[in-house]
This record gives sequence, structure tokens and C-alpha cells, in this order.
Amino acid sequence: MVHKIDEALNYLAKTIVYTLKTKPNNKMQHTAQAHWEKGLTTGQGNVKTGNGTVDSGYSYSTRFEGRKNGTSPEELMAAALVGCYSMFLSMLLGQHNFVPDYIDAGSKVYLGQKDGNPFVEKIEMKIDACVPGITEQQFLELAEKAKKNCPISVALSGVPVIGLEATLVE
Repeated sequence: MVHKIDEALNYLAKTIVYTLKTKPNNKMQHTAQAHWEKGLTTGQGNVKTGNGTVDSGYSYSTRFEGRKNGTSPEELMAAALVGCYSMFLSMLLGQHNFVPDYIDAGSKVYLGQKDGNPFVEKIEMKIDACVPGITEQQFLELAEKAKKNCPISVALSGVPVIGLEATLVE
């Protein structure tokens, strides 16, 4: 049964790559909405994904003071990055006939200031993955390739530093 799952995942990865290469007008569209009320420090808002899976409040205090009663744009950015990255790494592994048992990905987004304005100055990702049959060198090469090429990483190319610590777990 594991062999059939491996075959199915490999086929799926190849199908995704084929579809993206051969149907350039077949673009995916994802949406989100945000609603904000009042001033910056006293106001509050709500951010929601188009499918309603994420529906959260946010405020100055959740963004700049670390309060836990909502989210922040940077937290959503961190989630988007590691979600995209882990799927992209899985695709790359499949293209090389490897199927990960798991990929655990975490991300930290550092918000600083530049020219008196808030600025994303650094993002750090930490990846742990169990990939049977792969060498550490092969894994690290594919992990770095995923960092450089996943769509969210590409969209975040204006961030000065996107770091990656990738660990192959046995």
C-alpha cells in the first residue's frame, strides 16, 4: 500500500508541474478581506480568507505589542510562507522520487523600522523533515531550492534576509 501511495504522490507532483507549465493561463486566484475601524493605536479590525477558514481579529496591540487576542499581518505572512514552502519542497522531493514521511516547518518574521516606517527586516525558517532514502546533501540542495522558488518566497523577495535552517531527521 505504501508503494501505491508513493506512486500517487509522485504522479500528483508531476501533474502539478505539467499543469503549471502547459497551462499558463490556468491561474489560481485566492482572496482575503480586511476591515479596520478607528485610529491606528485605538482601533481594531478583522481579517478573513476568502474561503472563511481564517477569520481573526487584529489590532495595534496584536501587531506591535505581542498581545495574543488576535493575529497580525506578519503572523499570516509567516504561516503563508511555511505552508507554501513545505508543499513546494514536497513537490521537489517527488520530482526526485522521494516521498517525505513529514515536513515540519516554522517561521519567524521580524518587524523593525526603516526610514521611520515599519519594515519586515528578516524572516527565519526552521525545517525538520523525515525523507527516507535521501542523502543530507540532496535534502539540503532541494531545501534551498524550495526556499528560493516557492511562490510566497518569490513574492517576499523584497525582504533583505530570508534564512533557512533545514534538518534531515532520521
